[in-house]
Amino acid sequence: MYNTKVRGVLIQGNKTYADVSRDIIRPMDEKAPMWWRVSIFLATGALFWGVWGFYNTISVGIGEWGLNNNVAWGWAIINFVWWIGIGHAGTAFSIFLLILRQKWRTSINRAAEAMTIFAVMSAGLFPLIHMGRIWDGFFIFPYWNTRGPLWDNFNSPLFWDVVAISTYFMASFVFWYMGMIPDFATIRERTTSKIKNKIYGILSFGWIGNARGWLRFETAAILLGGMAAPLVVSVHSIVSMDFSVSVVPGWHTTIFPPYFVIGAIFSGFGMVLTLMIVLRKLYRFKDYVTDGHLDAITRILTFISLIMGTAYLTELFMAWYSGSEYEMFTFMKNRVTGEYKYAFWTMITCNAIIPQLFWSKKIRKNITMVFIISLFINLGMWFERYVIVVTSLSKDFLPATWATYSPTITEIAIFVGTIGLFLLGVLAFFRFVPTIAISEVKGVLKETTTLKSFTDE
Repeated sequence: MYNTKVRGVLIQGNKTYADVSRDIIRPMDEKAPMWWRVSIFLATGALFWGVWGFYNTISVGIGEWGLNNNVAWGWAIINFVWWIGIGHAGTAFSIFLLILRQKWRTSINRAAEAMTIFAVMSAGLFPLIHMGRIWDGFFIFPYWNTRGPLWDNFNSPLFWDVVAISTYFMASFVFWYMGMIPDFATIRERTTSKIKNKIYGILSFGWIGNARGWLRFETAAILLGGMAAPLVVSVHSIVSMDFSVSVVPGWHTTIFPPYFVIGAIFSGFGMVLTLMIVLRKLYRFKDYVTDGHLDAITRILTFISLIMGTAYLTELFMAWYSGSEYEMFTFMKNRVTGEYKYAFWTMITCNAIIPQLFWSKKIRKNITMVFIISLFINLGMWFERYVIVVTSLSKDFLPATWATYSPTITEIAIFVGTIGLFLLGVLAFFRFVPTIAISEVKGVLKETTTLKSFTDE
């Protein structure tokens, strides 16, 4: 039983069931605010710049990027891993906390799951364009073909990426959409527009909310969550194998799978925190996304930050303990000091030091500070992927081939374009979908609030 005296009130304002529906659906009924229109304009501009970057790459070639003989992986793989990491938060947030029956997830899980969908979509573009010949992308899928003995290399982690990420995307989308079915039915019943009634009637699959339907709905959610939970671990573990199966100094390590998974959850939760603070401010959802919700996320981030710091120290210790002069050079002369030290120390500061400020209750209660720290986490996790990719590749075993890597305008345009795609998806989600799970909030309303009596809609 949820004890409000110990764990605090999750839904403030003494809300009734009717209040919940009205408050959450209200932004969808109102005229699009100016901030939304301006954001759509900027996101569209970023997307079009990204389309130019894609066109430039496809028409001219990968030579438009800043890659060289050594650094064959650049911003494309850095940003791919970064987006996949952000995409872990929604499913990890929803599924793990659902299985653990954490009721405070109900106000945040819908937005986190939406973020997962759009982040994975952005991530999926990078491997395709990194092939150089995007029209040959179908070669990486296992399908019956007429090419004789020519098949995918099932031993390649790159192939595992395709299978794991496509499966992860489909499972995440089904889990996200299934949770919205009761809310679509609520909108269908409340709207006075015939067009909206028809659209949301189709989206709700004829949901009527009887006891049998709810029983099957909740059972399906638990089963799907249980099946999708291993994907959260496997996807980024497989992404880490792209690096750790090599013999490149700084990559050839068994710590990479757990290191990547924890890092993905860390960056994902950081982005969830950023998104929920923005959502709560713009839509006046303070009664639903309370200080207690944000406090819970900051506590998780504090714990994961300690793990990240331990992982960084473990890498440095193992480089020294291994006795390998190549590992020592990569870590001590090309990361801790040297040409890329700024990226390494930015990573350490943003991921292992700054989040420790959350030990202070005053900082956890200061929403502005929490928002700024969440941005630092997102920045630090990007630099982590930059450090992993560039510092190991730029200076390998043969000094004669050492080369410095820096991105070109085309690579920057592609990255900005994926940010535009992500923002367009999130803004469309804000406008046309209930950003908080109405049915799930109602399900915990009685036991997580101080209200004594309720009225039905």
